[in-house]
Amino acid sequence: MKGIWIVGDQLIEDNPLIQNSPRAPLIMIEYTGFSLSRTYHKKKLILVWSAMRHYAEKLRKRGADLTYIKAAEMEKPLNKWIKNKEIDELHISEPANIHLKKDIEKLNLNCKVVFLPDNQFMWQAQEFRDWACSRKKFLMENFYRTGRKKYDILIEKDGKPFGGKWNLDRENRKPPPKDGFQDKPPQHIKFPPDKITKEVIAEVERSKYPTYGKGKDFNLAVTHEDAKKALDFFIEEKIANFGSYQDIMLTGDNVLWHSILSPYLNLGLLHPLNVVKKAELAYYQKNLPLNSVEGFIRQILGWREYMHCIYNYKGEKYLKNNWFNHERELPTIYWYPERTAMNCMASVIEEVRDTGYAHHIQRLMVLSNFALLAEINPLEVKNWFHTAFIDAYDWVMQPNVIGMGQFADGGIIATKPYISSANYINKMSDYCRNCAYNHNHRTGIDACPFNYLYWAFLHKNNKKLRNIARMKLILKNLERIDKKELKQILAQADDFLNYLK
Repeated sequence: MKGIWIVGDQLIEDNPLIQNSPRAPLIMIEYTGFSLSRTYHKKKLILVWSAMRHYAEKLRKRGADLTYIKAAEMEKPLNKWIKNKEIDELHISEPANIHLKKDIEKLNLNCKVVFLPDNQFMWQAQEFRDWACSRKKFLMENFYRTGRKKYDILIEKDGKPFGGKWNLDRENRKPPPKDGFQDKPPQHIKFPPDKITKEVIAEVERSKYPTYGKGKDFNLAVTHEDAKKALDFFIEEKIANFGSYQDIMLTGDNVLWHSILSPYLNLGLLHPLNVVKKAELAYYQKNLPLNSVEGFIRQILGWREYMHCIYNYKGEKYLKNNWFNHERELPTIYWYPERTAMNCMASVIEEVRDTGYAHHIQRLMVLSNFALLAEINPLEVKNWFHTAFIDAYDWVMQPNVIGMGQFADGGIIATKPYISSANYINKMSDYCRNCAYNHNHRTGIDACPFNYLYWAFLHKNNKKLRNIARMKLILKNLERIDKKELKQILAQADDFLNYLK
């Protein structure tokens, strides 16, 4: 008899494995062993386990022959179920996580194991290989345009993009108004915990697992129905302003006009094509700003799909990339934000500790930016991101942190390192207004560490960076710094890094 194993991050609503074999016995394993393999944010554990239990309840109500097991290891409970149900062939969707697939392949199971295509993404691995095989560089922009054409998203009848441009990112970089917003971002939709979720919260809070952050005030969606409500809320209340203000950062608000749909997409509670199509339809029906709709679609059809494809294409060796040869340990401020006087770092890390979330500019231009300038080992940075965020999985974090955030792959993903001085943070946020440091000063006791670390980084890596086209103008600015001041910058950067623990 055929059996089906539903992995915990593949909670697809219309699961083709089940639809193709509606009477097949099903098994789900709430694998507590993975929570011992690394420290996870409490809200991540609550989200995954509650979503799994709700999914199981939904299947049972539909009449499925489902076995749900909590276990610290997989082989024994699987073999027991295989024997009881007389399974001779076990079907599993291809795991998004390379390591999980290898772990499954190592299991000594008393039946044949068949991996079937993963339907949670819009691109399959072989499709990307076919696309990539004739290219020297895998530019996301080219990948994104191919995806737009493939799915006919925001395309005119003549094959050209709506608005005449494929990418409207230049229109999506407005700073926060100096006098504040007249219409503040709407309060994001929240979902009070039901009985199942409350049980999971209690289990996580009293568990002995190594955890991070706070489980208190958990209010995420854990069902397909609520995830769809979150999508509808974003389309109705937020997407119109999302584009213009997606890069701003404000103290005490790590959501703003962002959707917070990534946790649901990464669990299978939402499907990316459905999300993209809904945003496109809203553009036609509601006359929404094209820069907002296109910018949102590009995050999913472009960036999210691209990260998954690169992860599969490059494989496990990608983790070993360390182009700048950075070996410094992750400083404790990433765990204890009260240990830094840098308001931007302290504010973002405190919000992450509370919620397990930060939007993409906070991640890239504060957390990753500091880690790169401070010469932290990229693997340590990746591991912290995996611990800290509710939407973190290997396929997401490896290319995003190693490639985009730390430029440790030397330019496979990004066309330049994403680094900045305090100038960018001051322009795009309100963090600098209440900071102990002065964002205008490059040296001195009140100089912002982002400033002297930035110029010291450029100086130390001048030879490597000069061959990157998009860095040439920046390096010209480095040459204009007075030699005496540069010496002070380098000395202050060294002192800071030597003190950083």
